[in-house]
Amino acid sequence: MVQSTSHVGGSAWSEPPLQILYEHPDWFRPLFAELDRRGIPYRRIDAHTATWDPARAPSGSILFNRMSPSAWLRSGGAAVLATADILARAEAADLRVINGSRAWATEISKSLQLDLLRRAGVCAPASRAVHDNRAAVEAARALSFPVVTKPNVGGSGAGVVLWETHAALEEAASAGTLSFGLTGVGLVQEAFRPEDGAIQRVEVLDGKVLYGIRVFSPEGEFNLCPADACRTTAGVELSRGACAVDGADQGLRVEAFEPAADIVEEVERITALAGIEIGGVEYVVDASSGERLYYDVNALSNFVADGPAVLGFDPFSRLVDWLEFELGVTSVGVAR
Repeated sequence: MVQSTSHVGGSAWSEPPLQILYEHPDWFRPLFAELDRRGIPYRRIDAHTATWDPARAPSGSILFNRMSPSAWLRSGGAAVLATADILARAEAADLRVINGSRAWATEISKSLQLDLLRRAGVCAPASRAVHDNRAAVEAARALSFPVVTKPNVGGSGAGVVLWETHAALEEAASAGTLSFGLTGVGLVQEAFRPEDGAIQRVEVLDGKVLYGIRVFSPEGEFNLCPADACRTTAGVELSRGACAVDGADQGLRVEAFEPAADIVEEVERITALAGIEIGGVEYVVDASSGERLYYDVNALSNFVADGPAVLGFDPFSRLVDWLEFELGVTSVGVAR
């Protein structure tokens, strides 16, 4: 059993069958609140402090992985690595694991994401995976500048740096200031300029597209978490209930859109290959080529801030509908 906090909410169930592995409590306030409102028993497992007995099989019936790869930015590097063990032992014990070890392996490797996008038959920015500063400089010679460097284990735009010239990248490598974060593995990737300044994020739930949003950000901003968007494109202020309480206003603007049929098919194919049941896929339409470039696959979705205002419905309510179905509480899954 993993050390955790139980929330039984007045139910007669003695052992909460739902366990939620998470790392950042502010991001999941709406989820916890909806579970509490419905009286659904669950156990919170804080990935930062989780302990377990390797000689005992884990209990429960569903482990819901809500761990964030960006935990390493919050002194949670060990938790990122430990999550793989927690998920693997749950799977070995035949627990139902939502976003299990395959999804997590994809989440914490941008290199694996690019390989998955290749297998899915979609386009992605030209990239090279590296784990050495000098190798990064040499690899960049095969790419067109500007380029970005980014850690293999990312999250929230962590460690993404834009380099306008090869000379600038070489200078940083020589000075030892080129960093690839938690594991020392990273990408050198051709930078893109999104058409209309927008990135598109399409969210899936139960492996099916739930909604699409466009996120507009200031130039040079790489943290494009939709839960941090504080206004719609029409200027309406959003309630940021899914964000960190001290989260900075990144100047993001957001609007909903209906993904075309071919995008729906591509996104669902990508997430199926990754083993992601709930998550998000991001792409841009490149302003220079007009090409659709997929560049990020996320097993963790915080959902867009103030879903009812942006989407016309509450995605957390849809999520809990699905969890109830998975728990056998209801016979109806996600309303589409």
